[in-house]
Amino acid sequence: MARKKFVCGNWKMHKTVGEALALVAELEASLKEAAGRVQVAVAPPFTALKPVADAIGHGGSVELAAQDVHFEKQGAFTGEVSATMLADVCCTHCIVGHSERRQLFGETDESVNKKAKALLAAGVLPIVCVGETLAEREAGQTLAVVGRQVRGGLAGLSPDQIGRLTLAYEPVWAIGTGKTATSAQAQEVHAAIRALLRELAGGVADEVRIQYGGSVKPENAAELMSQPDVDGALVGGASLKADDFSKIVKGAIR
Repeated sequence: MARKKFVCGNWKMHKTVGEALALVAELEASLKEAAGRVQVAVAPPFTALKPVADAIGHGGSVELAAQDVHFEKQGAFTGEVSATMLADVCCTHCIVGHSERRQLFGETDESVNKKAKALLAAGVLPIVCVGETLAEREAGQTLAVVGRQVRGGLAGLSPDQIGRLTLAYEPVWAIGTGKTATSAQAQEVHAAIRALLRELAGGVADEVRIQYGGSVKPENAAELMSQPDVDGALVGGASLKADDFSKIVKGAIR
């Protein structure tokens, strides 16, 4: 079945409020021709979520995502933000389980699962990230690692809930390194993820978008997204420049 491509820019710890507003204004101007053909979202830092939400409004060419969330609704969790708070500032999506969260901040498959459930309960759609390290790939463990992360992250979710989320395959060895999985490598893992989704959720698996993330650039985006099971991109550094990000989005248009 035809799945609309979904490209999300993860700004990470970049952009003040003023810089974020300037970037999203550039993006909206340059992505008008892609409106309705490709789903586009940006994930600014928490400080810029509300201003960006006010700037893009509802029904525009760019949607709003957050970069992380806490799985509790409220409480004594200094520095954290809940799914309800994200919904309150009009976030439609939220990234969970990003490799940087796993590597640097102790994110686990269990916490990813709790976060995904909290987001779905609040009406925010999760972008669940999975991916292997270089050592795991060289040891031939890619599919085992990714499979474990998918099973753990989606544990206890119904087929309907699985059908509402997005998965993002991001090989850790290709993030911020300039290295990129070949289109064949990406397709192999994406196809394996979809096969696992069929096991977990039946026919709903054909509706789930699986993004590729890992040094996506204007030069490689179109080829990556031409693969049958690559349904978009989770873009890091290249999403910080309007021209680069716009070219990546346009590369998703067939």
